[in-house]
Amino acid sequence: MPENKYFTVKNSRSRRKFLKTSVLAGVAGLTAPLWLSRTRPADSPEELTRVLTATNAANAATGSDLWRRDTPELVAAALEGIPVAGPGPFLESWDSIGQNYQDPDWFRDGKFGIYMHWGIYSVPAHGSEWYVRYMYGGNKGIMDWHTEHFGPPTKFGYKDFLPMFTASKWDPDAWADLFKKAGAKYVFAPGEHHDGFSNWDSKVNPFNAKNYGPHRDLDGDLIAAVRKIGLKTGISDHSFFHFQFIPTPPPGSDLLNSDLYDPKWADFYTVADRSNKSRVKFMHNWVARRFETIDKYNPDMLWFDMGTDHAIDPLKIRVAAYYYNRAREWGKQVAISAKGAAWVSGQIMDYEREGRAPMELTDWVWQPDDPIQDKFGYVEGIHPGPPGGYVVRIVENVCKNGNYLLNISPKADGTIPQEQQDVLLAIGKWLGVNGEAIYSTRPWTKFGEGPVADACAASMVKVRATGNFAGRLNGQNMSGDGVGGGGVSRNGYAPKDIRFTTRGDTLYAMVMKWPGDDPVTITSLASGQRLHGKVRKVKLLGHFGSLHFTQDAEGLKVKFPTEKPCDYCYSLKITGLKLT
Repeated sequence: MPENKYFTVKNSRSRRKFLKTSVLAGVAGLTAPLWLSRTRPADSPEELTRVLTATNAANAATGSDLWRRDTPELVAAALEGIPVAGPGPFLESWDSIGQNYQDPDWFRDGKFGIYMHWGIYSVPAHGSEWYVRYMYGGNKGIMDWHTEHFGPPTKFGYKDFLPMFTASKWDPDAWADLFKKAGAKYVFAPGEHHDGFSNWDSKVNPFNAKNYGPHRDLDGDLIAAVRKIGLKTGISDHSFFHFQFIPTPPPGSDLLNSDLYDPKWADFYTVADRSNKSRVKFMHNWVARRFETIDKYNPDMLWFDMGTDHAIDPLKIRVAAYYYNRAREWGKQVAISAKGAAWVSGQIMDYEREGRAPMELTDWVWQPDDPIQDKFGYVEGIHPGPPGGYVVRIVENVCKNGNYLLNISPKADGTIPQEQQDVLLAIGKWLGVNGEAIYSTRPWTKFGEGPVADACAASMVKVRATGNFAGRLNGQNMSGDGVGGGGVSRNGYAPKDIRFTTRGDTLYAMVMKWPGDDPVTITSLASGQRLHGKVRKVKLLGHFGSLHFTQDAEGLKVKFPTEKPCDYCYSLKITGLKLT
């Protein structure tokens, strides 16, 4: 095998060498693109990742889909030279990872996190964070818009936005302070998106924020600022899709003369060379970049958007075992969060957008990554919703054993639009009053009661009747009559809509709408229910003093004060019961 080139990363154990580039003789002679092979049967539909490409002109013209599956030979070649997991209880198997992994207490206690989409795509601020795919033929409307505003892609390529991605007004300490005021307990730095640009000072990927654009370690600076004020940190990664993300131009296209084929930028775009050798190099470097960020930043969580293709499981297993063993050395509780069955074990479930979040109480912890505006990346003219809507999602998720991960969309200059800041501060104001009913709580025996909870239950009956519901691994939008994902009402709430959480023997009942002069009746606490103990005191968080209440066969009836302690979702603190 030819000599490899190395770079060095320091860690607490030793100096480890990681491959920067791979010239692998074992695959150098392969010519057929095995990663597009249909010859290997799939073990299940989840074994395949469905990707729309334009790898050949016929399929590009008809819009047909190609099925990509990496062969075991290519995956094994990609792992050559990558260090094994190292000492620790996590061996390189899903069984070992599952047996040794435990959801971190900090995640179960934290409930509310922030992550973000911030990168080159923030410069055009048009369409979505998929701009690089669209401008090179993936979307004619955006391609035309790009041509009108910057010139044709053959003259002004995606790389030409790099000098405009300046972060010139960025203050990571101000961001961290804002996130803390918002009530977030963990924050993800925007590691790398589908465009292949790393937001950290990478020795593996030369196309990074230290070498181009801002010329600083964005992830490192943000992690340091967030960690300094006591919040947990993580890094998000969407880059595994990068290899096939930009469509291959069909024969005769002007894009064949674009920077997609400029040798200087070919490794950035990964369009000019999609051979087996290039695929192996890409997968190898994907693992190396994960190791680099693990050892460089010691993150509390790794977050992935990478599909559920199990053909690449050996890559993920190597990363997971390495990460979890390293965390044991750090003395930290850490986790990986991803969608679907991307990581067979050792994974906190993530659901893309609140619309896919569970509508019922679950026995697993989870979070949806939910954008503050319609798109994840900053797009001109798109605005966030009213703050109360995000507070409702926090409440609905927490009572069902979930968290809420809110995505923000900063501008290319490093500023967070004021209207997004206003939403965050409003959430923080609400949590300042009601945080006791959210942080460090656990679900009760039921998530809630009232007409919206009843609608959720009826909807789940219908969902299960279809036979398509995948439970924990669900990837479809959840909806029913008047409700959507997370059990969020589409028609507003009534005072009868109540959500429950617990902390020890304290029960919290969050009333979703202010009742006015009428008492709130909590039917789940009726005198005929099988309850241990007796309600002794009821308080309204944010209100001084106890509230008057009675308890009979209809329920616990509580009289609210005349003044609201906050603007939405009002939390009762109920003591005297034996819940544990």
